[in-house]
Amino acid sequence: MNDAFLINARWVVPVEPAGVALERHAVAVRGGLIEAVLPMAEAARRYADYARVDLPGHALIPGLVNAHTHAAMALLRGIADDLPLMRWLQEHVWPAETKHVSPQFVKDGTLLACAEMLRGGVTCMNDMYFFPEAALEAVVEAGMRAALGLIVVEFPSAYAADPDQYLAKGLALRDAWREHPRLAFCLAPHAPYTVSDATFRKVAQLAAELDLPVHMHVHETLDEIERSVAEHGERPLARLARLGLLGPNLISVHSVHLEPAEIALLARHGCSVAHCPSSNLKLASGLAPVAALAKAGVNLALGTDGAASNNRLDLFQEMRSAALLAKAVAQDAAAMPAHAVLRAATLGGAAALGLEARIGSIVPGKAADLVAVDFDRLELQPAFDIVSHLVYACGREHVTDVWVGGERVVQDRLLTRLELADLQGRALLWHTKILN
Repeated sequence: MNDAFLINARWVVPVEPAGVALERHAVAVRGGLIEAVLPMAEAARRYADYARVDLPGHALIPGLVNAHTHAAMALLRGIADDLPLMRWLQEHVWPAETKHVSPQFVKDGTLLACAEMLRGGVTCMNDMYFFPEAALEAVVEAGMRAALGLIVVEFPSAYAADPDQYLAKGLALRDAWREHPRLAFCLAPHAPYTVSDATFRKVAQLAAELDLPVHMHVHETLDEIERSVAEHGERPLARLARLGLLGPNLISVHSVHLEPAEIALLARHGCSVAHCPSSNLKLASGLAPVAALAKAGVNLALGTDGAASNNRLDLFQEMRSAALLAKAVAQDAAAMPAHAVLRAATLGGAAALGLEARIGSIVPGKAADLVAVDFDRLELQPAFDIVSHLVYACGREHVTDVWVGGERVVQDRLLTRLELADLQGRALLWHTKILN
């Protein structure tokens, strides 16, 4: 890759400051970092010796952050559709995982997911799955950025025998790779219904000692809440609060069924919510109170969930769905305006992961995680408001180029590190194994 280069774009949408779309601006990149954001004419004078990338009809935006996914489940896309969550999990997904999940499954599935996400402008994902070391190999190979979830559940799997082993393996991986510039780590207790009080206490202690985010499914379904009340005498969030898990490092995934006091509790503790609108809709989990969360000051991020429950790893689709659903639920057309949704898909996700100083906006000193969106397409004409178009009109098919840490990992819609034929071959092999 070029160590120093200049990207000239029709528009630069930095996300910070909020509400801004800069016309005919350039972004100077050196050593993988954003060096400057300035008008094109000034950039031409100041950086005359830099290599140039000219995007005269494009908007340049920060890389999108997928704040919740199970990347390897790309290999289970469409395995069981049109079912409620617990039937989907218990009758189809968990049996398939028990039979097939292995390090090779995770690596191949994660490679497939990385390819899909990079081509759609997602430069960073927050993953949660078994064999995180295999996911890590795939992420490094793809050139993507990731926060890898150190998963923990009570039941044994091919990956670990008990909660202590899950944690020990995950923390050893984190210790070995913590200095990698594109990798971060989260503690990832799966959900209140799969993790005991004793394990949650250990997670809370480790999160405090190591300053790690805690990434888990919370209040996804009414069944989950009813089960918690029956088994623990309290709703899941109350239980998590009692066990010391609420705080600025909590990424509360889904958070569909919340009472006003629970929204206030999340806000008071500085928690983030990873909103997954398509998965919530497909599994009929419910409609999250996103506008109320935003009004309360809760940091919002967007996630796709896994490809088995979405079935796309497409943050452009999630942005549009999040905006429209927020308006319908709040019965307020002004709820979650376009700029707020774009922030949730970029800086909001970065903040949830504790990475807002490094990624999430086009600001000097941050990593050059950048996405070029082609506005010269007929279906995007005319363009009165660029950010509105990004949320309501654009799709991942309009992404042409993607940089992660200054490296161009997608060029003219083609992956530069991964071979499509190889990925298709891996997917076909797993399709045959899973069918038999």
